Amino acid sequence: MAVDYTVIVVYLAGMLAMGWWGMRRAKSKSEFLVAGRRLGPTMYSGTMAAIVLGGASTIGGVGLGYQYGLSGAWMVFTIGLGLLALSVFFSARIARLKVYTVSEMLDLRYGGRAGVISGLVMWAYTLMLAVTSTIAYATIFDVLFDMNRTVAIILGGSIVVAYSTLGGMWSITLTDMVQFVVKTIGVLLLLLPIAVVKAGGFSEMKAKLPTEYFDPLGIGGETIFTYVLIYTFGMLIGQDIWQRVFTARSDKTAKWGGTVAGTYCLVYALAGAVIGTAAKVLYPKLGSPDDAFATIVKDELPMGVRGLVLAAALAAVMSTSSGALIACATVANNDIWSRLRGVVRPDGEAHDEVKGNRAFILVMGLAVIGTAIALNNVVEALTVAYNLLVGGLLVPILGGLLWRRGTAQGALASVVVGGLAVITLMATHGILANEPVYYGLLASLAAYLVVSLATKPTDAAVLAAWRERLAGRDPELVSEPVPAHQ
Repeated sequence: MAVDYTVIVVYLAGMLAMGWWGMRRAKSKSEFLVAGRRLGPTMYSGTMAAIVLGGASTIGGVGLGYQYGLSGAWMVFTIGLGLLALSVFFSARIARLKVYTVSEMLDLRYGGRAGVISGLVMWAYTLMLAVTSTIAYATIFDVLFDMNRTVAIILGGSIVVAYSTLGGMWSITLTDMVQFVVKTIGVLLLLLPIAVVKAGGFSEMKAKLPTEYFDPLGIGGETIFTYVLIYTFGMLIGQDIWQRVFTARSDKTAKWGGTVAGTYCLVYALAGAVIGTAAKVLYPKLGSPDDAFATIVKDELPMGVRGLVLAAALAAVMSTSSGALIACATVANNDIWSRLRGVVRPDGEAHDEVKGNRAFILVMGLAVIGTAIALNNVVEALTVAYNLLVGGLLVPILGGLLWRRGTAQGALASVVVGGLAVITLMATHGILANEPVYYGLLASLAAYLVVSLATKPTDAAVLAAWRERLAGRDPELVSEPVPAHQ
């Protein structure tokens, strides 16, 4: 295992080194929060794919393949579909807004009245997303070093908090690009073919497993529909995803770079399901489906390769964790704390803006680590995050982009009614039930439509300014340089 340990240690040291490099680059609010809005297609595609394909997509995706066969790909597949929909239909408009948070977009569209409450919902989502990724460190470090769960969470979480706090989005972008390459090599190019060969090839897999393991819809229509509601729509509106869209050099980069990343997600989804199916052949009686990834890596891969694939799993977790962390801190600082203090600063270049955001990343990082230690169930935490996001914010965000008649009062009612409905139904039906997101979304939509139609239309001047921002013609926007080498 010495070679495997060396690979992991070098990888973790590299993450910290990139955090230090990013600190030297991030001298303004724009550089720190959105990498100066100047990522080209290659870096944009790689980092976008890295953030959406986290521990749930890697370890969880293989686990679903172990449990259901090829149809286990649907969870990650719906994530890819959501990213494709965001990139093709909305990303260009989002990139042209030149904002930092989803709540800022809502303020622009509805006239400055939706910020704090929508910020609270988005903050809860990003916090729980970061927590679920941080919990996953325990699984990986347990396989690597037989490490205590709490120590594993503190170690993995501290590394992510360190490089995220130092360099902000520049550090996260650089580390995510490395993580994307490591995941591609470790999971797609090494683990996938080795797992299939060890299981005897597809013919042997078909001979040893029930036919439903090779049914594309074997996981069930209701489950697929729920995945679409939670993950496909969740991809359209999450602060962690939008903050990556804001890093694009241009609206074309956001559209086509995101399309490449979405397509990559579809391939990754199928790969995870196939690896899980192969693990079912090799280890038919594992205690938990989520053990499939770690077991096949530990028992079937040669020395060195095993370390690289475990580094790939670590990369998957770290990319989502760091992206959710900076999103959580950005929302907490810009949408909640600044508004409650009555201080909404412009896109200044003042260094104290960087210091303020850096402090919030550190504080939120400590909160994430503490919450991760206290919680045990990753699936429940992730479900709470996406139920709140989709039930509370999907309707006012997409309504603002697609329906001119939507009003600030309608948006506020939609957030409150949808969020309360989701929380109430999770309490009465259980966190993992389908009803909270189904009925929460319907309640949110009904409130938005009824209240918007019953209230005065949004002021014409607000809508005119909104259209100018969507078109990228607002003269008040700060012009930010685009270096040719990016």
